[in-house]
Amino acid sequence: MLKKLISTLLITSVAALTLTAQAQTPARPTLNAPSAAAPIVPTAPELAATSYLLIDANSGAVLVEHNADTPLPPASLTKMMTSYIVSQEIKRGQIGENDPVLVSEKAWRMGGSKMFIRVGTEVSVIDLLRGVIIQSGNDASIALAEHVAGSEDAFADLMNAQAQRLGMTNTHFVNATGWPAEDHYASARDLAILAQAIIRDDPKSHYAIYGEKEFVWNEIRQPNRNLMLWRDSTVDGLKTGHTDEAGFCLVASAKRDDMRLISVVMGTTSEAARAAETQKLLTWGFRFFETKTFYQPGQVLADERVWKGAQSSVQLGLQDGLMLTLPKGQADKLEASLSLNKPLIAPIQVGDVLGEVEVKLGEEVVHKAPLVALTAVEEGGLFGRLWDSIRLFFYGLFD
Repeated sequence: MLKKLISTLLITSVAALTLTAQAQTPARPTLNAPSAAAPIVPTAPELAATSYLLIDANSGAVLVEHNADTPLPPASLTKMMTSYIVSQEIKRGQIGENDPVLVSEKAWRMGGSKMFIRVGTEVSVIDLLRGVIIQSGNDASIALAEHVAGSEDAFADLMNAQAQRLGMTNTHFVNATGWPAEDHYASARDLAILAQAIIRDDPKSHYAIYGEKEFVWNEIRQPNRNLMLWRDSTVDGLKTGHTDEAGFCLVASAKRDDMRLISVVMGTTSEAARAAETQKLLTWGFRFFETKTFYQPGQVLADERVWKGAQSSVQLGLQDGLMLTLPKGQADKLEASLSLNKPLIAPIQVGDVLGEVEVKLGEEVVHKAPLVALTAVEEGGLFGRLWDSIRLFFYGLFD
């Protein structure tokens, strides 16, 4: 009888389960010797650029980086934040795509690259957005900044608030254009974070503008300055930049099959050089890495016993799912195990961390993620809680 009681009180342990997953790749992988355990991944290309970074857009894995956290003048890469804020304002219903924007004298007089809008005329928000993204118009950027926030200075405050929200820790904006100014800077990593946000958050019709090759306004046809749109059919964005101080810069994104990469190249010597260096990064990344989704957000991985609860079990999973980037051919070699903070005692709220998922490649731990409650369990009645307390007492004695 005692053995039977002990048996009923023991909590079932969670068995290790095999899955396909990914190891975080080092910033600069080195050549591996051929073996059954690991594919050959050649050393990442070294670029003729001040700073650069290559990440997977979906998993966020960094494939290679160089001076990625160094604050640098971003030139017209700044306009990515300008267009992002405008797109989000449209998405929220604060402004409309077809709203007329009155062109101020400040916008009209602005030097540098221009959309060639005329002072005192009205231009729609969506046309100005194309002028910012495709033609890199400083005039269009200021017109939109004034329309959204009343002044360019106030818009810069919005830009910095948005940068802080996104986690851009080495960025500060003074204007909406990227015109050289003291205390106006951004890092390659921060610009990759911004590119991720644009791809993730913008309406598809807005993101598609980054891939448009030309735009005609005021009977002036201007091509998109991103040469990669002509050289690589998988590239669909994002933005170029150039000043004497910043050099030639490019944030690019390309999608091949289910994998999307974002590259940031800053401080090259010419328009052709920024495209060539970007191509090196994208070619290397797509050729030697792959991104796989193993669990969706909220997918149930386990259904575990709960004590002292109104329900007897709780569903467990990964709040953000599991998407990982790894050298090609590694996925089937990974194993994962679940560990629980036992015993699980009610009340339990959705999102409570109740354990951990650990992913290994051989003996190396390559990924950890919190195992969370996907369902809530309220506290049970007095008799049920008392009975479970007695059972847990015996479990503690004989475990």
